[in-house]
Amino acid sequence: MNGFNLSLMENGGPIMWILLLMSLVAFLVFVERVLYLHRGQIRSSEFIAGIKNAVRKQRLVEALTLCEETPGPLPHLVKASLLHFEEDEGKIRYEIQEAALVEIPALEKRLGALSALAKAAPLVGLLGTVIGLAQTFFEMQAAGNYSDATLLSQGMWQALLTTAWGLAVAVLAFLGYHFLHGRVRALVLDMEWAGNEMLKFIVRDLRGQGFELEPASQENRHV
Repeated sequence: MNGFNLSLMENGGPIMWILLLMSLVAFLVFVERVLYLHRGQIRSSEFIAGIKNAVRKQRLVEALTLCEETPGPLPHLVKASLLHFEEDEGKIRYEIQEAALVEIPALEKRLGALSALAKAAPLVGLLGTVIGLAQTFFEMQAAGNYSDATLLSQGMWQALLTTAWGLAVAVLAFLGYHFLHGRVRALVLDMEWAGNEMLKFIVRDLRGQGFELEPASQENRHV
């Protein structure tokens, strides 16, 4: 099997090594992003319910600690709302949005690189095809009357292999990009829901019922 793979790389020419490198980079980016996004995926409804329960019991420090110890972007938004619970509704909303603006780029990190690889791979494969055909015609012209089908078959091998590999890399990178984009979108929707839920909880439930919280100590107010 290893010899077969090596022969494919040799028949495909130098462009095959570039495509191999692109496929490895795309694979590493995909795996890293899957692990990162999986770590940030939490049960948002249960987490928010726990935060609300702690706040109702006047355990604001416990709620902030829970936000710090829970991975993912959603707890950061919840923490921002809790740190400014004594402010007006507009200020709380602003702080939640500011926290979201910090977290969303981290979620989308390297997705652009994966998309670029998906778009560039077919072009690189096409370049290998053109180089293979050009090399074939050059060798056939140099051989003159002594050219045979062997020269043509070598060039066609390179043309077909680079095209096929480029398309394969593009398809897999494209599917991986859209899979990750869907995961990011799901996390962003959770963040939007959590931000609105905490805003309603603080403004309507707590303040509407005259509920007062003890401010958190300064050491718990860092973001």
